[in-house]
Amino acid sequence: MTNKHHPYEIAVVGIAGAWSTERMLDALEARTGHRVLIEMQHVVAELGSGGTRVSHRGRDLTTLDGVIIKKIAETYSPDALDRVELLRALAGCGVRVFSRPQTIATLIDRLSCTIKLQLGGIPMPATIVTESVDEARATVARFGGVIAKPLYTSKARGMLLLREPGHEGSTSEAELIATLHEFKRTNDVMYLQQLVDIPGRDLGVTFLGGEYLATYARVRGSGSWSTSTNSGGKYQAHQPSREIIELASKAQALFELDFTCVDVVETHEGPKVFEVSAFGGFRGLEDACGIDAAGAYADHAIRCLAHERGLGS
Repeated sequence: MTNKHHPYEIAVVGIAGAWSTERMLDALEARTGHRVLIEMQHVVAELGSGGTRVSHRGRDLTTLDGVIIKKIAETYSPDALDRVELLRALAGCGVRVFSRPQTIATLIDRLSCTIKLQLGGIPMPATIVTESVDEARATVARFGGVIAKPLYTSKARGMLLLREPGHEGSTSEAELIATLHEFKRTNDVMYLQQLVDIPGRDLGVTFLGGEYLATYARVRGSGSWSTSTNSGGKYQAHQPSREIIELASKAQALFELDFTCVDVVETHEGPKVFEVSAFGGFRGLEDACGIDAAGAYADHAIRCLAHERGLGS
């Protein structure tokens, strides 16, 4: 593939040196001859009566054909939403952004994602959202065990397993109350999800351009409650049931993303969705399925630009 065949200049929003960012840059460079990294901490937006200008280290980004958002920040926080708004300004200047910023914004905040899934009729584990430690304590008693999740996080960072005293692996009443107060200190709005019995794995069901791509499993490591790779989980290839693919497809369709991974858990009551990701899936697809997700995404972006400009594929 050469720049002659694909004359588009498509940048990557990401982090220098990060594995997935570099893979995305490699894929675009191989297809277009351009390698353009955008690090959001260096983006400047000029807004006013003279119009909008968005730049990165002095370069006018409105001259780009497209931008693929691979990683918008090292860690999720409300600040990441402001970065999304800067990219929305760039999209307003006519630059095609993959995925569209208005769709990504609803996924960075876990509560926003959960509510959209709930309103869309997607089955999820029972979830309680509260600012009250007393209500949080009652929730642990009601379910016997919960996962306390920060609203802004990825790869299970900051999540806690809380069990009712007397259950295996639980702490004392005093320790549970202290843990809830500590969690509340850094998470004013507490998101508590019922601990569900799972077969030692959850699934990453991936889609490109709304079409099913592949599924990988995250298998729980020894001694950990979490399947996250940060907690020792491992990727494995997996062939899901038609029911799981259809559920994940319905969930991702609510957000109209260019590339996404739907986290699905198999329960005794049937499959349920944990969340829909705006950015994840590259490593799992490569390690478990042998799929070059970055290359597939680059091809998708090029096809979209050609179609939207009436140039064919």
